[in-house]
Amino acid sequence: MHYYIITGASRGLGKALAETLLHQPDTTVIGVSRHATIEHERYHHQPLDLSDMLAVQNNLHKVFPRFPNASSITLVNNAGVLGEIGYVGEQQNEHYEFVFDVNLIAPAMLMNTFLQAYSAVLVPRTILNISSGAAQRAVDGWAAYSASKAALDALSRTAQKEQDLRGSGIRIRSLAPGILDTAMQEHIRTADTHRFSEAGKFTDYHSQGQLVKPQVAAEKIIAWLQRTMDSTEEVITRIDRLP
Repeated sequence: MHYYIITGASRGLGKALAETLLHQPDTTVIGVSRHATIEHERYHHQPLDLSDMLAVQNNLHKVFPRFPNASSITLVNNAGVLGEIGYVGEQQNEHYEFVFDVNLIAPAMLMNTFLQAYSAVLVPRTILNISSGAAQRAVDGWAAYSASKAALDALSRTAQKEQDLRGSGIRIRSLAPGILDTAMQEHIRTADTHRFSEAGKFTDYHSQGQLVKPQVAAEKIIAWLQRTMDSTEEVITRIDRLP
């Protein structure tokens, strides 16, 4: 049985990944999110609010059970938040805590616990962190989001180096999935140009049909994940660079 642990599985890309995987035989999905929106005999919901650090700390052991019949185990840190759009110096301090908790602290804790739980398991193991193109460039109004995703990329790169030095065979990747037709994009289109100079560009992406459906992105990501690992593969990549 192939096991996939996916955060943010209730909607958007996370839900699309889970539903696509459940079409494959011998695959079980553990969805980690506040709400369950998928019903399937091989889908197991683990309720958890990743912005609640105390709840995350107290319930991590439930996310990573023993899988005695596992053929592979994969963690997908997909859950993420943009937060309020606005400039640094014009935000509440709590905004930064919220965005970094969901986008960086919770994924770091999930990665740490995954590696603790499965370091001695002799099956293919993968951690995929869903990043963003905003991690690589300055986007005004998105400081917390961009910075948290850049830090997630750095965490992925460092953790992969450590696993390589340990010789564990564990693969860790960080992937920017492109501009998807999700609730986050709806939120972006509500921003005014005083708080986000690129607001018009993102409105055009939607009106011109340039947003990618989550299902399309999910199929490409899963096909890539299930390929044999290439030792020359970059840790940080984008969906348009996938084979």
